[in-house]
Amino acid sequence: MAEPKINSGIVSLVPSQTELLVYLGLEDALIGITKFCVHPAHLRKTKQIVGGTKNLRMAVIEQLNPALILANKEENEQAAIEALAKRFKVWVSDIKNWNEALAMIASVGTLTDTDAKAKRLIADLEMAKSKFQAVTFNSSKHYKTLYLIWREPWMSIGSDTFIHEMMQIAGFQNCCAHLSRYPVVDEETIKSLSPEVILLSSEPYPFKEKHIVELQKLAPQALILLADGEMFSWYGSRMLQAFDYFELLRARIC
Repeated sequence: MAEPKINSGIVSLVPSQTELLVYLGLEDALIGITKFCVHPAHLRKTKQIVGGTKNLRMAVIEQLNPALILANKEENEQAAIEALAKRFKVWVSDIKNWNEALAMIASVGTLTDTDAKAKRLIADLEMAKSKFQAVTFNSSKHYKTLYLIWREPWMSIGSDTFIHEMMQIAGFQNCCAHLSRYPVVDEETIKSLSPEVILLSSEPYPFKEKHIVELQKLAPQALILLADGEMFSWYGSRMLQAFDYFELLRARIC
């Protein structure tokens, strides 16, 4: 027997999946979100905040008595999700690449009776990717790039991450593809990697212009840019905006 569709009483514990739900026409179905669910911005004034992605207010969620909770293996703490799953229907995504992101969109569409909209979004994403890569991979250089997500210590990303996949799609060769999931890179490692480009993500660490000066001393040969982390790490409808952003970012390098 097919599981019943759920299009009301939804709590989303993942910012990018919250945005996806709204894109699929489910804003009214949302009853709870995290404080990091910043798109669309008005949600934080109209929906119940259930804490941060890793610091959930369990009592608040229990009071909401959701019909469905959307979570993510990396974004949320395992113990909290397991506790919630004992009382509520919890669906957990685990996304490390493009295809898994599309599969997540399809699954959310099935769960919430928005299959048609989800399929249209997937088709639009595939078309946007193909158009972008037709130009990027046929006529553009792939820049040797260090993508940093944290400071003190410096941290980058390995090949088993969604960010790595989006870097590859955008035409950036990941300097740390051979390292672990979120490797710490000390100053000597940064020097030895000799990146052509260093991208300083806007999240989770809020890099600023002053950090460019700091890193330029370690990698004087590199072009160092602040990067919108959402475009590299948010899976869902935000991916539609990524390709225009990648074009603008690459234009600053060429």
